[in-house]
Amino acid sequence: MNSTTLPLADRVALVTGGSRSIGAAIAKRLAADGASVAITYHASPDQAAAVVAAIEFAGGRAVAIQADAGDPEAVRAAVGQVAATFGRLDILVNNAGISVLGAPEEIAFADFQRILAVNVTGVFVATQEALRHMGQGGRIIQIGSSMVHYAAFATASAYTLSKGAVAGFSRGLVRDLGPRGITVNTVHPGPTDSDMNPADGPVADFVRPSIALGRYGSGSDIADAVAYLASPQAAFVSGAELLVDGGFTA
Repeated sequence: MNSTTLPLADRVALVTGGSRSIGAAIAKRLAADGASVAITYHASPDQAAAVVAAIEFAGGRAVAIQADAGDPEAVRAAVGQVAATFGRLDILVNNAGISVLGAPEEIAFADFQRILAVNVTGVFVATQEALRHMGQGGRIIQIGSSMVHYAAFATASAYTLSKGAVAGFSRGLVRDLGPRGITVNTVHPGPTDSDMNPADGPVADFVRPSIALGRYGSGSDIADAVAYLASPQAAFVSGAELLVDGGFTA
């Protein structure tokens, strides 16, 4: 397949939090499908550079932009830089997110505010700014969590609140942006091997028996779903909440 037949040829994508784990897998997959890809990162410049290098080594175009997803001005500047660098923005993947676990009466309010700043405000600001540059055929893809549908263990209520807010925001956006020909969809990863939730982490042995397929997901499992929603084949898919969880919530 040559570059002119790749499904995302001539498209520009921004993946927030794209330097590690799921975000890195998404960035690499969109680039493999022909998109020029920008990623944002907060505190992992070496990993961000490695993602860009891998994409460029494979013949793609990529750029990494330092931007704390919890800082609205940094997010706005990053989106503007993407548009200035590539001349357009077609695909936004709101992937950046954090989790702070704890009993609800014990979570520090500052930690709760940080969760909302990154997982909710960051998503709103990135979306708002991206829409200034996005036209017909644009794609907004949110990375949610299967916890919105199935609270598998205790101590994650604050995180789940933030991801529930994202799912609700996405449903509203479907109506706002449909007349503009922009689709909005949410991918809800189940237990996925990542920095936030490693397959050998503290909850893995408890969670794994509930996964119908018997394994943690990989970043590429989530990236495959995102690639479909970003593709021309998903032009009539908007408002979907796609559970990519190995049957975890079945």
